[in-house]
Amino acid sequence: MASFQSLPGFRDFYPEEFSRRQHIFRVWRQGASAFGFQEYDAPVLEPLELYKTKSGDEIEAQLFSFTDKGGREVALRPEMTPTVCRMVGAKAGALKRPIKWFSIAEFYRYERAQKGRLRAFNQFNADIFGEAGPEAEIELIALLIQCLNGFGLTKDDFYIRLSDRDLWFFYLEALGLNENQARGILSAIDRYEKMGDDAFTGYTEVHGELAAATKEKVLTFLKIKSLGELESTLAPFKSDKLAVRLADWRKVLGGLAAMKLNDFVAVDLGVVRGLAYYTGFVFEAFDRKGDLRALAGGGRYNDLVKKLGGPDLPAVGFAIGDVTTGLLLEQRGLTPRFVTAPDIYVVIGGELERAAAFGDIHALRGAGWRVEYPFKELAFGKQFKAASESGAKLALIYGGDELAKGVVKIRDLTDRSEQEVPRDQVLVCVRDFLSGH
Repeated sequence: MASFQSLPGFRDFYPEEFSRRQHIFRVWRQGASAFGFQEYDAPVLEPLELYKTKSGDEIEAQLFSFTDKGGREVALRPEMTPTVCRMVGAKAGALKRPIKWFSIAEFYRYERAQKGRLRAFNQFNADIFGEAGPEAEIELIALLIQCLNGFGLTKDDFYIRLSDRDLWFFYLEALGLNENQARGILSAIDRYEKMGDDAFTGYTEVHGELAAATKEKVLTFLKIKSLGELESTLAPFKSDKLAVRLADWRKVLGGLAAMKLNDFVAVDLGVVRGLAYYTGFVFEAFDRKGDLRALAGGGRYNDLVKKLGGPDLPAVGFAIGDVTTGLLLEQRGLTPRFVTAPDIYVVIGGELERAAAFGDIHALRGAGWRVEYPFKELAFGKQFKAASESGAKLALIYGGDELAKGVVKIRDLTDRSEQEVPRDQVLVCVRDFLSGH
């Protein structure tokens, strides 16, 4: 008979793994709630055209896409940004600005499964719509830091690399390059960290040889690692666009410093993020030890809501995945051990005692406690052993003697002390005991 397994790149979540994933989700939700973000959800299946409009036809190779029974071309969502833009765009007039939304959802990409990258994965997405100024970037970068701090991760574990596509375009324009040439340079910059000088091959094939002096200025700009360096490099240029953009940089870095987060943030113009829809600040969270790929990424995408049929609405957002987050927590020894122990284990004599115990068991569960008992009749010795192994704090004993006296025996499983309480006082006594532990 065939032995079935989950598909490549998909995961089964047995209770222990599920608890770990829920812990990750819980920390993310706590962060979003503290920052005043509202949670939303959306369909897992969307029109294929939604992703083609956002990313072009090349995205199709990465999608789980098909024609449904109604003849529609559809795809399982590979990311949330197009969906949230569609949703916000549809009701933008009725939504109070700024719109601060978040979601935790599953996504699907048809690509080769590898460390930190699977075909089905979960992401926390946070977005702010309707705020054009850098205040939105300050809020989101602070939230991203909180989403990692919440696990016990510190500035020694991760940092945020902050860059700016607008600044690159304004700088390249000041060097005399047109928009197409600038886009070609940004494509090279996106690959430079992995490929070195070979990253410029694609540029020269399309646009011809890059002047040596211009290339040197591009590489000098690429290596800038502080606001001071940025200001001194741009000082000779008489460009209003660059001056305004530098003021935005001062505001973002100043705001994060005022929040005492400057140790988490690094100026790094090597980050340009490959997706062409980004229009300003872009940022990625990285493992300080460099073992993992980017932990999270985001940026500003002011044109996307309009491109997808909505109003002209500024937007900025980020996504962080559960796969790399889980790997990082594992590496740092920050994965909690989840104990799914009952609060109470009920030890039962025979059938008469079982009937008496059931009313209390149901009432205790209704009051919110986790209660377990043996399904089958067992010797008291076996039941006490099961109670001890279960990890419960308390055992309730319903024996023939107790029933005859109208009492229940309560045993503290940590020190084995016992007391008898009247049947009608069980709930009160359990509450008093457990509230003190």
